[in-house]
Amino acid sequence: MVDRAVRRRRRALFLLFFLPGIAMSSWVTRTPDVRDQLGLSTGQMGLVLFGLSIGSMIGILCSGRFVSRFGTRPVIALGTLLIIAGTVVIGMGSAVRSAPLVTAGLCLFGAGMGGGEVAVNVDGADVERITGTAVLPTLHGCFSLGTVVGGSAGMAATAVALPVHWHLTLVALVATGMLVHALRAVPAGIGISTAPSMPGPGPGPVSGQPSKRQVWKDRKLLLIGAIVLAMALAEGAANDWLPLLMVDGHGLDAAMGSLVFVGFAAAMTLGRFSGSFFLSRFGRAAVVRASAVSGAVGLLLVIFSDNAVVAATAVLFWGLGASLGFPVALSAAGDSGPDQTARVSLVAVIGYVAFLVGPPALGFLGDHYGLRSAMVVVLVFVAAAILIAPAADTRDRAAATVAPAQRTRPGTTPAEQHQGDRS
Repeated sequence: MVDRAVRRRRRALFLLFFLPGIAMSSWVTRTPDVRDQLGLSTGQMGLVLFGLSIGSMIGILCSGRFVSRFGTRPVIALGTLLIIAGTVVIGMGSAVRSAPLVTAGLCLFGAGMGGGEVAVNVDGADVERITGTAVLPTLHGCFSLGTVVGGSAGMAATAVALPVHWHLTLVALVATGMLVHALRAVPAGIGISTAPSMPGPGPGPVSGQPSKRQVWKDRKLLLIGAIVLAMALAEGAANDWLPLLMVDGHGLDAAMGSLVFVGFAAAMTLGRFSGSFFLSRFGRAAVVRASAVSGAVGLLLVIFSDNAVVAATAVLFWGLGASLGFPVALSAAGDSGPDQTARVSLVAVIGYVAFLVGPPALGFLGDHYGLRSAMVVVLVFVAAAILIAPAADTRDRAAATVAPAQRTRPGTTPAEQHQGDRS
């Protein structure tokens, strides 16, 4: 029964990752149409996208506390509902040609992504702990698969000139049905902090429980956070700007710009679904380094090549490179020491700040120097991830923290201890 429940929970998480991918790419593929309908410059579009940043920060700052108090299930539900509501409001703002309304919709969307996605990653890390297998790369692959499906639908909607508001309303209806179906399989109580408020001996509130301040002081964990910051920024920059980058920077039309984005999403999906094989064969550090190299090469060609075909092809390297950094860093964070929820939450927050808050700032650089030049910032961060990739190798550290914990339960053999942990 436990195995069956875990399988149902894992399938539900697949849908809960797939859903925001569809919603995100549906909005992204219509950004050229929305920009034209609102009559905005690149800098003004950056201001509209700043609504996404504001909402994201609100969601991100609240997510850890809400998960610790209420568990992942209600936070996932609230976050996904905000994503759906934001999608509808963006469509309404486009219909009435109101930049403030589109900004408000993006604020709701960002709050849902920032809060709900941190919670669903904590839940995914818990499934990874229970099953003992790499689950997060596949879960993030479902997000990328959602971007492929949503991006393909968005490309078709662009080609037939379907109004943005009708397109996004249909996406919201589909997403609502998926949420209702998936949420029933997510158990209550995951991620709730059980540490009492009274002080105890040892380094944290209870003996053996690290305080939040100590988690922030963990150098290894901060290096993992730097990796996820770089790779999430590479993914978020493409999600926010790639269609416009190909339209304004390389002279493609809107439909072809959407097609290039679909190619990026497909490369992300391929990288994430094949990630477990490469992780088991080569380890985290080697996979993160190879991913960063691929992403840097792709960005380099997109930025500096004047050939649109070369740039469009290089987007595939960009997508493959950005695919595994985020999920692998979250897995590494969970293995980096005790209090898995706090560690995964911290790194997830860093990642979603980069993913949702960083890219809108690129719009201001793009307004002054062009979007291609603005992407140099992303290239520098990804190149830095090549150097700090060894920080992702935390398995030895995890074994060192798990072994003492196993010895604290007298009267059980290691096999009995393992069986008890899995149940």
